[in-house]
Amino acid sequence: MRIREWQDILEDVTERDGDPDDWRAIAGDRAGGVGEDMYLAHPNAGVFFLKTYAKNPFEVRGVGTQVARRLDDEIGSFMPARDGGGRFAVQSPPEDESHAETVSKRLETVLETHADAPTRPQDLFDDVMEAIESPAFGPMEYDQYDRPDELDSLADRFEEAEELLDAELEDIIETDDIDRGFM
Repeated sequence: MRIREWQDILEDVTERDGDPDDWRAIAGDRAGGVGEDMYLAHPNAGVFFLKTYAKNPFEVRGVGTQVARRLDDEIGSFMPARDGGGRFAVQSPPEDESHAETVSKRLETVLETHADAPTRPQDLFDDVMEAIESPAFGPMEYDQYDRPDELDSLADRFEEAEELLDAELEDIIETDDIDRGFM
């Protein structure tokens, strides 16, 4: 298991092939300290586990790893359904000014279309993410004050990763000389 910076893991997520809207996520408070835990999963790209904390309002620090190469039915049962309530997205900036203009025109068209027709919030979100070429988006279960039960179940399944990432994150927190995260 290779532990890396959390941003490197997100970069891996953005570079994966597969339908961008097949991603699922679950996140919540870290079980044993400051910060949050997050799992990102895709049927063909695998399952990624991140542990992060906000050092200050402008800087998030953390670590992560890939814990499974594929999302099977067992692990998938812990992830939110396609029509789940919350949403998440991973976004890369436009490549250049021309690309930014193209994306903004597509986004404008999507918003005009949804303004003129009855639509569900999930449909608007999905269409906006496609217009801005988000490489990963989908439903997310998130609890900003606690941990979803499924997050604990995943931590039990990936116990070794849980312990290793916890130790790495604690080292970062100690090195940063922070005894609590920014809230």
